[in-house]
Amino acid sequence: MFQITPYHSSEYEKWNAFVERSKNATFLFDRHYMDYHADRFQDASLMFYLEGRLVALLPAHKDGDTLCSHNGLTYGGLIMDEKATAERISVLFAEMNDYLRNQGFRTVFYKPVPWIYHQYAAEEDLYALYNVCKAQLVGRDVAAVACTNHLLPWRNIRKQGAKKAIQHGCVIREGENYSDFWNILTENLQTKYGVSPVHTLDEIHLLHHLFPKQIRLFVAEINGRVMGGTVLYMTRNVVHVQYISASAEGKRLHVLDCLFDFLLENLPQECHYFDFGKSTATDSCLLNASLAYQKEGFGARSICYDTYQWNL
Repeated sequence: MFQITPYHSSEYEKWNAFVERSKNATFLFDRHYMDYHADRFQDASLMFYLEGRLVALLPAHKDGDTLCSHNGLTYGGLIMDEKATAERISVLFAEMNDYLRNQGFRTVFYKPVPWIYHQYAAEEDLYALYNVCKAQLVGRDVAAVACTNHLLPWRNIRKQGAKKAIQHGCVIREGENYSDFWNILTENLQTKYGVSPVHTLDEIHLLHHLFPKQIRLFVAEINGRVMGGTVLYMTRNVVHVQYISASAEGKRLHVLDCLFDFLLENLPQECHYFDFGKSTATDSCLLNASLAYQKEGFGARSICYDTYQWNL
């Protein structure tokens, strides 16, 4: 029923055009974004045609005999058009599994796009995972999300923190020089967790250049000094916090409380959700309770980022 073909770089315009019109994609699936780290992943993305018409995409890479969708992205999953139905996508997964077996794959890891990023209902793949693939849930990260048309009250500690920062002259502005913020972010990650940011400074500059409207930096300054900031990923209906950090002095003066007060007051009209990001360790899904408490203090509550696995 379906014609399944591996993605080739000559088809990047066709791929990107489908991403733009799909019902559940974000700019993370644009090939300009996916390919910035192409040297780290052996691409194994798939394109699905029905009667000659492109109807779905699967961003993926190969790791031995395992297909992963996608370890280089926050989420992966099948990208579908508006004509996708439960029956059609069930058939697609059955035929994709046959295709992957014939290609020598034995296992699939799959991270669906969380529902808040959907333009409208798009969980046909979740039904197919259960009914066709007999997939197992093998990972569940939790993120804190605020619903922008029904913002919950802030905790007093967050409200008082924002007032304190303003009293100390905290100013929020959008910027394009990521260097000062990256120094703060890198130092914090190294000190607390012994890791570096997922993106290097050069990479985030490149991605911002490629997606200036979607990748934006906001910083909190006092007396002209950057005390903290956040990198936001602006998708069609979600503002996602990709990075957030403050210096030791910035934490003492509660500049992040002031920053999020400003951001939540100045959201784009089309934004339905403000995603503060995950509060779990990626390698274990263990809850960072203090981090979750901070985000929940801004009126955010939990959604899940799931990972599924099945054997072919």
